[in-house]
Amino acid sequence: MDINLIEKDKKSMEIEIVGEDATLLNPLLEALLADPKVEFATYRKEHPIMGNHNLTIRVKDGKPQTALKRAAKTVEKEFQEAQELLEKMLNA
Repeated sequence: MDINLIEKDKKSMEIEIVGEDATLLNPLLEALLADPKVEFATYRKEHPIMGNHNLTIRVKDGKPQTALKRAAKTVEKEFQEAQELLEKMLNA
């Protein structure tokens, strides 16, 4: 996965996420939207089967890159918890 910065200012940023699909972007977007410091977040793809996704974030407070890092940590934690539950269930 590669990430390219498209545009950034004090309160917003747009990045291109290369080689990933909604499997990663949906939980990331959900975490961003649950963050009270995030005013707006969305992702789009120009063509349904070609190209990459662009993620846009606008914050009320703080920096957009900080909000993205928080969201990524939240998603990471959720996936780790799911993995632990699956391993526990499969080893029972």
